[in-house]
Amino acid sequence: MLEESTPLIGCAGWSIASAQKASFPLAGSHLERYGAVLPAVEINSSFYRSHRPETYQRWGDSVPENFRFSVKVPRTITHHQRLQNVAPLIEGFVQEVHELGNKLGCLLVQLPPSLRFDPPTVHAFFANLTQQTSAPVVCEARHRSWFMPAANQLLQEFGISQVIADPPVAPCEELFTGAKTVYVRLHGSPEMYHSAYSEEYLSQLENELRQYQAQGKTAWCIFDNTASGAAMPNALSLLARFKRKNAADVKVRA
Repeated sequence: MLEESTPLIGCAGWSIASAQKASFPLAGSHLERYGAVLPAVEINSSFYRSHRPETYQRWGDSVPENFRFSVKVPRTITHHQRLQNVAPLIEGFVQEVHELGNKLGCLLVQLPPSLRFDPPTVHAFFANLTQQTSAPVVCEARHRSWFMPAANQLLQEFGISQVIADPPVAPCEELFTGAKTVYVRLHGSPEMYHSAYSEEYLSQLENELRQYQAQGKTAWCIFDNTASGAAMPNALSLLARFKRKNAADVKVRA
């Protein structure tokens, strides 16, 4: 069972490579095996295509009670429509993902690098989205205009934090993290989607996640460096750090 002090650590997708199969149970679907070890996952396939409500329900039924899903908002909303005239699309998406029930932990809005911050458009979009769901929402903006006080103020109005991404678009101190959810999304550096993170980096990351938790925030850490299979080893290594610390704390209290 996952300790309450462990962040929501996971990968973008739940595939298990043969190199890591020994870390997971042998029986069950990939998701069932993944969910027996890791506490969270980011559903990326929702970005490319719609899933039936019963599919989300089946996924939710496949994992432990304390497991949480992050679901990426479809590109038809973020990239094709660029947040404009999307009310029916939002409604359909929200109806689908709500079949995850209380295992829906977060909605991820990733924006195209070319999308500038436009206050009226952004206000209308997030007002619509947050009216239709009580799930936390995080935003991964990728144009520098989003990392200014006006954008941070608007996101704060809706209780939304910007994703802390690596590589970053702007310095992390400019990101609004006043919301209750902090979402760290690691794409791999120096080579995006391929590079593994060092143990030194993971040690620093552990400390940062603990600091967010000490502030009373729900901390997510999703590894998206999946192209060369680095995400899963990084996620397992980070999770092991928290488990070792939790076990040591229990021993001290005993």
